[in-house]
Amino acid sequence: MQRLRVYGRVVRVLLVVLFGLAMAALFTLYERLRVPASTERRQRWSQLFMGKLSNALPFKVRVVGQLPQQPTLWVSNHVSWTDIPLLGMLAPLSFLSKAEVRTWPVAGWLALKAGTLFIRRGGNDSQLLRKQISQHLQQDCALLIFPEGTTTDGRSLRTFHGRLLASAIDTQTPLQPVALRYLRNGQTDSIAPFIGDDDLLSHLLRLFSNDCAEVEIHLLTPIASAGEERAALAFKAQQAIQQALFGSEPAVQQQRRARAA
Repeated sequence: MQRLRVYGRVVRVLLVVLFGLAMAALFTLYERLRVPASTERRQRWSQLFMGKLSNALPFKVRVVGQLPQQPTLWVSNHVSWTDIPLLGMLAPLSFLSKAEVRTWPVAGWLALKAGTLFIRRGGNDSQLLRKQISQHLQQDCALLIFPEGTTTDGRSLRTFHGRLLASAIDTQTPLQPVALRYLRNGQTDSIAPFIGDDDLLSHLLRLFSNDCAEVEIHLLTPIASAGEERAALAFKAQQAIQQALFGSEPAVQQQRRARAA
């Protein structure tokens, strides 16, 4: 019976992926015919796809708080690749992703056609990235970033990288901090995190072999960026998410590292 459940869940996800591939193919056709495909349109279609994918995943989702009423730069803690569809279903969003994702089969092509901005870790293109993010935000299009730069097991936060928030200051775009928590039987979920040497297929089968987990998405109070220093802004966002997840402020050492970012 468990095996049948896993197979059924896998088939449902594959059908959603086929739907996403059809949408990506349509945008490719638009490009070849030189038909304008605005960021806003890509975001709407991406939200539709993310909603279908989230519904196919074994999660019960609870959203706390209000969606922002204006374009913002969303900043969230990062636990798993599943963070992307779970947050992407809430609002029209674009994403900032590591460059390696661009080379992933299927997922990389879908991300590209959805309008994802790709970042090279350790690259020397900080100013180019800052310009790209600023241009995106100036179009009044929301963007989601994970300022930790990598995933965690959900039990702690890494230092937020302030350089990723410079464009919010340049364009005076507010931050929308988001605290994301995966729970299983009332405890931090150890199955949902996608960390270390995990591969996508193994992680997906592990998720589908277990009962549904709970996901709490806390949409916190937006943070004004105008006139802020990027390190201070990063620390404010980290502090808000830390408080929502763990009920405590980051340590003084974390604040000092954030100031140096």
